[in-house]
Amino acid sequence: MIRRSYWRSGGAVLALFAATPHIALAQAPAQSTAPTFSFAPAAPPSQNTAIPLRTGPQAPDVPAENWFLMNGELQVRNVSAATLTPVLPNPEKATGTAVIVAPGGGFLGLAMQTEGYAVARWLADHGIAAFVLKYRLVPTPADFDVFAREMTAGRTGKPSTVRPPQDTPSYSREDGLAALALVRSRAKEWRIDPKRVGMMGFSAGAFTTIATTLAAKAGERPAFIAPIYGRLTPRDVPVDAPPMYAVLAEDDHFFASQGFGLIEAWVRAKRPVEFHFYQNGGHGFGLGRPGTTSDGWIEGFMKWLAVNELLGKR
Repeated sequence: MIRRSYWRSGGAVLALFAATPHIALAQAPAQSTAPTFSFAPAAPPSQNTAIPLRTGPQAPDVPAENWFLMNGELQVRNVSAATLTPVLPNPEKATGTAVIVAPGGGFLGLAMQTEGYAVARWLADHGIAAFVLKYRLVPTPADFDVFAREMTAGRTGKPSTVRPPQDTPSYSREDGLAALALVRSRAKEWRIDPKRVGMMGFSAGAFTTIATTLAAKAGERPAFIAPIYGRLTPRDVPVDAPPMYAVLAEDDHFFASQGFGLIEAWVRAKRPVEFHFYQNGGHGFGLGRPGTTSDGWIEGFMKWLAVNELLGKR
């Protein structure tokens, strides 16, 4: 028997699940129209605080790393050497909890501004040590004009030579595992509890978060995970799967129509899970899209951490 409670808050549809066996959810069709895209070259930001991750060798066929603007937001592509950038809270605010933040971008780029640095700063402002993961990506054309043209075609449903992979590349998963190990190894330096290191990922970063969690050895998985507007198709769930906080919008044109099998799997495994299915927000809303019910989701995440005793005392 599953206990389910649904309610509307400002139009947001929230679903919280507890207990066990089977759950059937009504699947709402995505309602958004195809988005538009604009691309422009950009200078790379300072990466003086970025820490190189010791993962696999750099692939020889990856063009040089390239920073650009997509719809005015800073992104990076052709990442062949992973890094982790700490964004630490004021010691007086620190809770001892840490979150590795994995931006999305279809493994073709990383939305470093809206799904990386902005999220990390928000977490740090609320006492959580954040670490932005710049993980390795699928190679894209070196010529920027070709890249922009092919990306626009692919993301608007037209034929394109630049397409996301079906699932998380092994090297992206390895980068997630390396990030976990690094943060825990320097927990004392960063004043965090190594038993409260979690992972949050957006879109492809949500894929990476799930893949990292399932690939980690027992006892080495993240303490908690937050896949944000990622694909929620079923996976085999280990008995020690961490608590999960998942977010998706009903009008997400990528994943809203693919069901909630991942949530069901977590419930069947009797692992803690909270799922918020917002009425609107589309895909890629970052910290929340103003004027939609997705705005403010991260405050709910903080409450969830506190209720699950995943935040230490300030």
